Amino acid sequence: MRTWLVLGAALAGILAAAIARAETKLGGSFVADTACPATQAIKSGKNPGNVSTEAGQSYDLVAGNKDEPTHYMIRVPGADPERRWVKVNCGHVAGTAAAPAAPAGPAEAEAPQKKAAVGKPEYVFALSWQPAFCETKSKKTECQAMTGSSFAATNFTLHGLWPQPNGNFYCAVSAADRANDKGNWQALPPVDLDGATRLELDKVMPGTASQLDRHEWIKHGTCYGKDQQAYFADALALMRQVNDSPVRELFENNIGKELTSGQIRAAFDSAFGKGTGDRVRVSCFNDRGRRMIGELTLGLAGPIGPSSSLKDLMLASAPTENAGCPRGEVDRVGLQ
Repeated sequence: MRTWLVLGAALAGILAAAIARAETKLGGSFVADTACPATQAIKSGKNPGNVSTEAGQSYDLVAGNKDEPTHYMIRVPGADPERRWVKVNCGHVAGTAAAPAAPAGPAEAEAPQKKAAVGKPEYVFALSWQPAFCETKSKKTECQAMTGSSFAATNFTLHGLWPQPNGNFYCAVSAADRANDKGNWQALPPVDLDGATRLELDKVMPGTASQLDRHEWIKHGTCYGKDQQAYFADALALMRQVNDSPVRELFENNIGKELTSGQIRAAFDSAFGKGTGDRVRVSCFNDRGRRMIGELTLGLAGPIGPSSSLKDLMLASAPTENAGCPRGEVDRVGLQ
């Protein structure tokens, strides 16, 4: 019996060593371009807690599944277990990695790390296409309330304004609020805004019905350097510029059709000036065989105020060489 126990332990050690050799140790950070399942195992897809990455969020990069990885192992704070696998085309690597990712195609190949705009505060400005978001979140209050005549059916909606660098989160936030931000947004402190700003935010950020504003303030707004009123008023002023532009018209005119990242970037160049399109990244997700555009993220740099020019803020930022998702459908309201 003792011999079998010894042999079993030896075999287990050999297997563990083989698995360890199969992984390629990596460093740096993995920045999610969209929400993707973060699984405990690659083959089985086992996902305790049904954990997903969050677009725009940075995660510690631990390893690749092989020399030319198809999956990255990342650390997801708060997940159990914390180490999870995600597909390489779910995002991009920032910092130093030991091995390159296997490219998903010419338009999705890994881009060099974006250089910082020296001496200026930097931000990622995230715009959602709400009908696509609601394809997989149909039970959310804001999705159940959305109709073809809703503002969100034909306009971009506000996801967030995120001070950089990635990981600049939860400034002077209590441990209790950090814990509640992992999924209990209802317990977060309400956001205090004047009446006009509250009305506009509820329209332009439908997720306020699910306390998205509380989450965005606690995680990102607390690092903005201004109070709640100024943080959301500044973001809304930038949203008006996007929704009053030909970029919004491009999306409305192509509902139910596909757009390429090139078309979207060209629309920004036309609307806000040559070069602004180079600061735009497109994020898509797949749902039942359909690839849909879920979000645009814009690089901004410089101080932001109520009268700031989106054009100037974008051009002050360093270009984003990887346009992200090469093409996707502009979804319409209602499950397809």
